[in-house]
Amino acid sequence: MGVSSKMMVMIFLGVLGFVGLAEAQLKLGYYAQSCPKAEAIVQDYVHQHIPHAQSMAAPLLRMQFHDCFVRGCDGSVLLNKTEVGNNDTEKTANPNLTLRGFGFIDSVKSMLEEECPGVVSCADIIALVARDSVWTVGGPWWPVTTGRRDGRISNASEALQDIPPPFSNFSSLQTSFASKGLDLKDLVLLSGAHTIGIAHCSSFNERLYNFSGRGYGQDPSLDSEYAANLKARKCKTPSDNTSIAEMDPGSHRTFDLSYYKLLLKRRGLFQSDAALTKSLTTLSYIKELVNGPLEAFFAEFGQAMVKMGEVQVLTGSAGEIRKHCAFVN
Repeated sequence: MGVSSKMMVMIFLGVLGFVGLAEAQLKLGYYAQSCPKAEAIVQDYVHQHIPHAQSMAAPLLRMQFHDCFVRGCDGSVLLNKTEVGNNDTEKTANPNLTLRGFGFIDSVKSMLEEECPGVVSCADIIALVARDSVWTVGGPWWPVTTGRRDGRISNASEALQDIPPPFSNFSSLQTSFASKGLDLKDLVLLSGAHTIGIAHCSSFNERLYNFSGRGYGQDPSLDSEYAANLKARKCKTPSDNTSIAEMDPGSHRTFDLSYYKLLLKRRGLFQSDAALTKSLTTLSYIKELVNGPLEAFFAEFGQAMVKMGEVQVLTGSAGEIRKHCAFVN
């Protein structure tokens, strides 16, 4: 699976030292005493199921992004709409309507509740499952600190506001990531998650048919041959909201550098992908990754995931440990 986990641990020691200053209550092996088998249970379940459903790795990784960008990494993306107050939760917001993997998280939670009732948070399960899924399909490994607690609040309006949409320009991406304490290098690295997975035509159809906003016109920054192929084979009409396309054509099941190479050929699927080439700073990061070894990307991607996984976490007595991930206690 590429770089050995032992080597990756050594690479990350400095990063964890820095992160530890920011979130002292999160730590590696947080459940070592309270639920010693917790991380092994998660890993075993992932290793049992993901090899037979490799397409699930990308959605489970995406779930962590969507969780952390709204109220921090608190598992609020998992909450169902409530009857009382008729509150629309993050799960019901447009950016999350195509999220998959909720049942997967619920299954892991059930096993952990059986082993150690009321101990392991849903927020930590999201983080562990994302890492283990990526590792299982041959991607990078990174150390996941644990000790997050689950949030009790989830609002669709906040998800709509805080999750960067696929039509984001560079300025809005920079602002969005900065608001979470993430810099331009993190933006480039975390966007590298688009090396695996698929997207619905609704996420990029305007680039093909309506970039002018007048019902016609193609995004001039999109490679014309690539655009023609998408129109002919994937999204054949402007109103197609159900068909899908690979985010990294020809390599969408492999965690590699192909995504960045496509960006340099003006073949990023989303407008937000293309936006990464609009800044000299982010463009230089992309070229550095493309010209470097895969191991360097793996290490740096993992560092960015560690950093994102610490965003606005709840620890100590804040929040709760949900008994069921879809409902507050």
